[in-house]
Amino acid sequence: MAKQLDYHTIREIFTRFQDADREPKGELEHVNVYTLVVAVALSAQVTDAGVNKATRELFKIADTPQKMLDLGEQGLIEHIKTIGLFRQKAKNVIKLSRILVEDYDGEVPNSRAALQSLPGVGRKTANVVLNMWWRQPAQAVDTHIFRVGNRTGICPGKDVDAVERAIEDNIPADFQLHAHHWLILHGRYHCKARKPQCPTCIIRDLCRFEDKTQ
Repeated sequence: MAKQLDYHTIREIFTRFQDADREPKGELEHVNVYTLVVAVALSAQVTDAGVNKATRELFKIADTPQKMLDLGEQGLIEHIKTIGLFRQKAKNVIKLSRILVEDYDGEVPNSRAALQSLPGVGRKTANVVLNMWWRQPAQAVDTHIFRVGNRTGICPGKDVDAVERAIEDNIPADFQLHAHHWLILHGRYHCKARKPQCPTCIIRDLCRFEDKTQ
């Protein structure tokens, strides 16, 4: 775990991220907030590309909680059976859809607590939805952010909760809205787990990672 970087270094890092990509976007395809919740819930331990491939046709016929209930668990399974843990995820999607219909008039709630009360929706999923749909500076820490945060010193922490707090505490407020997307994309395409692309990294000179590749 790298030592926490200072304010000025972090500001320079995120200035560079912003200059390279002013409006970073999440890569999960969705047509409304409900389908975003479903897509994120399905994405646990699966690539975004894998989820998108499975949901592209699904969301054409089931883009509301009621339509998902009408499709049914078995019908949902037929669409998502290429996704890992698809049976449990299908059960959760049907359960959360029923709760949305019965308790929220078919609307997705926009508080973290209410979102996390839905089956299959943890803190990370709730934060993704709050950030991507309602543009709240919520930080969804996944494996990419955990790795980048600890390697670079941007937001080190022994677990995901500690890394989330480090982001909130140390990244300047004007970068908070897009912080988790910049970090995810940097980890996915540059600061990779097995072979980080250090020679072409735009923050190489600011990063505390000792084992940089040449």
